[in-house]
Amino acid sequence: MTPDRELGWNDALEASWQSIGAPGEPGRVSRIDRGWSTVMRHARDDQPLRIRNLYVDVAVGDWVVPSDDGEQVAHIVERTSAFTRRASHEGDRFEADVLAANIDAVFLVHALGAPPNQRRLERELVLAYDSGAEPVVVLTKVDLVIDAEPTRSELEAVALGVPVLVASGLEHIGIDRIRAYAAGNRTLAFLGASGVGKSTLVNALLDDEVMDTGEVRYADQRGRHTTVASQLLRLPGEGWLIDTPGVRAVSLWLSGDGIERAFADVFDLMDHCRFRDCKHDQEPGCAVQAAIERGELAPERLTSLERLVAEEAALEAEQERYVRRADRRRPPRRSGRGQSPPTG
Repeated sequence: MTPDRELGWNDALEASWQSIGAPGEPGRVSRIDRGWSTVMRHARDDQPLRIRNLYVDVAVGDWVVPSDDGEQVAHIVERTSAFTRRASHEGDRFEADVLAANIDAVFLVHALGAPPNQRRLERELVLAYDSGAEPVVVLTKVDLVIDAEPTRSELEAVALGVPVLVASGLEHIGIDRIRAYAAGNRTLAFLGASGVGKSTLVNALLDDEVMDTGEVRYADQRGRHTTVASQLLRLPGEGWLIDTPGVRAVSLWLSGDGIERAFADVFDLMDHCRFRDCKHDQEPGCAVQAAIERGELAPERLTSLERLVAEEAALEAEQERYVRRADRRRPPRRSGRGQSPPTG
């Protein structure tokens, strides 16, 4: 049976499914609970499957093929995109944490009324670019401020052409513009820190009180984010939405070209330095330092780039050490079939 395109199936997923022999009928993971996946087989599935995730890493938004007995995930169709960070809790230091899969647009949510956090947005943009989805910045709670432009301008300075929208879930401001990104049965994901108003925004997009919202502290207008598990939700009309719990730590995973794209302005300057191995410190002919002196580049942006590059290099080194230790723990391969190990 052909997978339901209204559920978000597309040509890229079709090609991946066909490449593994088109086994079974793929369904889409709408929720994960303690090793169990809730799998929808079509857009209006009111009796989804509940199957186990044995020996596979499944994320909300994945397309999976159940085993013949319908008890567990047998195959995961290759993802078209995945928003991935390093697992934040100790013990999973070398594990990837996939927050959402097969997303088309990822909305990086920040709240107006609080100081703009350029450094967090830079990290989120790195992850968003590496995910393969289209990044969009959303500033929520526009109804609480007199003028949103100062905050928007500060974040636009590091967003480098990425759309920066303003919205209010309570006043339904900007909701139609956000929902337009779901046209064509596309999937949207929303990521942000706790209390930025994501759940209120999701409710407005869904035209329903699907997500619980916490009380707001009067002093700083921060709420308690009450989303406790990622889930795939159907939008009115067409399209899908993946809501995730508030992300406190934006920890990088191994990057593709995310850093280069998020800091394209700095890398462009580096290409014009006099020396190819310029450290962008005190070398003569450094285009980066010249731009800082002219006030065209904030020094904090160079510092942020250097910190992220160092963080990624440290992660790569940690992974290499982990792989080497794992290799040493493996038993030696036997030289021939049927031979007994030497005694002595």
